Amino acid sequence: MKRKCPVCGKSTDSATDADFPFCGERCRTLDLGNWASEKYVISSPAFDESMFEELERDLEKHDSGEKE
Repeated sequence: MKRKCPVCGKSTDSATDADFPFCGERCRTLDLGNWASEKYVISSPAFDESMFEELERDLEKHDSGEKE
């Protein structure tokens, strides 16, 4: 699989580059540093908070012996 390095844009190939999708160790390390310094962020929550509320209600029903 051929892609461009997400850090520098150099062409990379999964068949030949051990650091794929990065072109080398330098870019792989720079990317890790960017995550560690919070330069990258997830723009929206990965899950819906209401999902946990529903789960909590179901668990409470189960613990109290109620039937659904």
